[in-house]
Amino acid sequence: MGQWFAREIADTGRLRLFCFFVAFIAGFVFIRFSVRMIRRQVRWWPGNVAPGGRHVHHVVFGLVFMCVGGVGGLAVTDGSSGWAAATAALFGVGTALVLDEFALVLHLEDVYWSEQGRLSVEVVFIMVALCGLLLLGLRPLGVDDLVEEGGSSGGGLWNIVFVLLFDLCVSVVALLKGKIWTGLIGLFIGILALVGAVRLARPDSLWARRRYPAGSRKERRAQARERRYRRPIERLGTVVGDLIAGRPSAK
Repeated sequence: MGQWFAREIADTGRLRLFCFFVAFIAGFVFIRFSVRMIRRQVRWWPGNVAPGGRHVHHVVFGLVFMCVGGVGGLAVTDGSSGWAAATAALFGVGTALVLDEFALVLHLEDVYWSEQGRLSVEVVFIMVALCGLLLLGLRPLGVDDLVEEGGSSGGGLWNIVFVLLFDLCVSVVALLKGKIWTGLIGLFIGILALVGAVRLARPDSLWARRRYPAGSRKERRAQARERRYRRPIERLGTVVGDLIAGRPSAK
């Protein structure tokens, strides 16, 4: 295990990313456990931080951790040192605390246990997926591989530019079609973005609202596809999210 870690993580320059990734997951799991204990009013668990009666949300602590970890990480020049790992981990914990209240920051009101609060969990899941892909060695738009190929052949610059722009465009189209996961992961795996770009848009997406007239064949097909395929996947995602993060309060 130690040899694998040294070969695949430390020697490849991914130590800080690995520490960020692990600390991010640990921070999210801890804070969700904490808020669920507070929600259940468990006596043995400390309650909210409320000096003078003012509830201090954990996004505030997250911002402090991100500032300390981010600035500290910039000051550390040796990316394989213990200090580099510690600052990356601190930044990861801070990011988890901030994204766990992403919906609260977006709406500028306490929607943590409402339906709108599910957005925070979705954002955290997306962050975990993207960091996992980076940790596996994938890069957005395949920049590293393209640069190496372009550098080994004369006149490869325009090929690199074309491929990068094409991958970026199909990812943007997939996002406009309401396919968030496909568009974001497609930045790393281009074929996914291409599939998302050529297939029908989700009926509530910006693309569908602009390009699928009301009552048109494309709109009916998009709605049918949403009911048949997307809704079951969303229900499964909701169950998993509620299991991990807790179910929103019923109004």
